[in-house]
Amino acid sequence: MAQSNTVNRRWLLASRPHGAPVLDNFKYETVPIPEPADGELLLRTIYLSLDPYMRGRMNAAESYAAPLQIGDVIVGGTVSVVVKSNHPNYAVGDTVVGYLGWQDYAISNGKFMEKLKGPILNHQSLALGALGMPGLTAYFGLIDIGNPKPGETVVVSAATGAVGSLVGQIAKIKGCYVVGIAGGPEKCRYAVETLGFDKCIDHKDDNMAQLLKEACPKGIDVYFENVGGKVFNAVLDLVNTGARIPICGLISVYNATSYPVGPDRISAYNGKILSKRMRVQGFISTMDYGHRYKEFADAMGQWVFEGKITYREDVTDGLENAPQTLIGLLEGKNFGKVIIKVADK
Repeated sequence: MAQSNTVNRRWLLASRPHGAPVLDNFKYETVPIPEPADGELLLRTIYLSLDPYMRGRMNAAESYAAPLQIGDVIVGGTVSVVVKSNHPNYAVGDTVVGYLGWQDYAISNGKFMEKLKGPILNHQSLALGALGMPGLTAYFGLIDIGNPKPGETVVVSAATGAVGSLVGQIAKIKGCYVVGIAGGPEKCRYAVETLGFDKCIDHKDDNMAQLLKEACPKGIDVYFENVGGKVFNAVLDLVNTGARIPICGLISVYNATSYPVGPDRISAYNGKILSKRMRVQGFISTMDYGHRYKEFADAMGQWVFEGKITYREDVTDGLENAPQTLIGLLEGKNFGKVIIKVADK
């Protein structure tokens, strides 16, 4: 279904998922296109970003951000064009990146948005990937928390995803030995042959832990955590004294309805953290590093436009396909940064 200039298509939260989301958790509707008041602007969505954090927003549980309420438009980062403006800082035709959600049109007062300028205008979806929130996450999570040094071993899970693929490449730029962990031979080949990782381990392999040990003969100095579960367990046994572990996400448990029964390793974790003097730190990139966006944009922008950073986008046409695409993302079916193309530029 193509974008209309007479109605606003949008997806709402119909019900809270129990475990993995299903299509019935989403409600599709069309409403009139809103009109901007004084100091506001009307934006038309071109690209919509789909990201794992969206699953957490569908829960009622307290988190770092307020949960969606039933009937709310599903949240999401967007690249949009200004179609009407009553705001002194924005003109019709400006392209902006913001968080306007799963809909064709939205009203904004100009807050929490950035105009796109320069080379990125020729590839606007980069503002949702390598030069957007995933890039910000990869850059500061690795540089600021991971603090990689030349010659160290850096391991990153979800290695071909929007964040992990960038983490590994930045680590290579910084002179590190890089091992990725990804799902399936195709993704592992891509990590090594295209992204330039030194090794990549298939987490679906029954011998994953042993293969990881063989790939990291000097142990692990930095582990960039995107997954959790058995991958973290395998990594923990290999970390060096003074290791750093930035925790970005735990996608392996996002659809879980409860934690596994039986003995856990919390005492082992604590003992290892203590004896190895590890730094284990969770972070939310936009909250913790949003004020340093220019620092990131200058560095990453230079690497991207000089060809030092490779990126892959997994683009689906049509806003109507957003729910099924998010379900697939949470199952690991994506290959690269997941983007919905909502309309032509």
